[in-house]
Amino acid sequence: QVQLVESGGGLVQAGGSLRLSCAGPGRTFSRYAMAWFRQAPGKEREFVAASSWSDVYYADSVKGRFAISRDNGKNMVYLQMNSLKPDDTAVYYCAAGLAPRTDVSGRLSYGYDYWGQGTQVTVSS
Repeated sequence: QVQLVESGGGLVQAGGSLRLSCAGPGRTFSRYAMAWFRQAPGKEREFVAASSWSDVYYADSVKGRFAISRDNGKNMVYLQMNSLKPDDTAVYYCAAGLAPRTDVSGRLSYGYDYWGQGTQVTVSS
């Protein structure tokens, strides 16, 4: 069973920054596409960012503010979040998949097999 463990959430003022971390699937980490999703209260879970074997993808709402990166040697994926807004408040989930699928915008936003437990990010105004 693959386990993903997120960390780094917290409370930050608008305009501030946070860095989320996710410990990935172990020795086969480099085979997985990794992604971040989020779910705000009363809303559906939405795609935030993904890192495939050769490319990165972002939701329009975070492009230019968030950056996903991965360290295959440490089995880690990160989400650097800058210029945070109250609308970014959500539980953030790390996801891993061997064969995720693209949406109509060409982003790897579907078909992830494994999920972390989530970490809360709260942005105050």
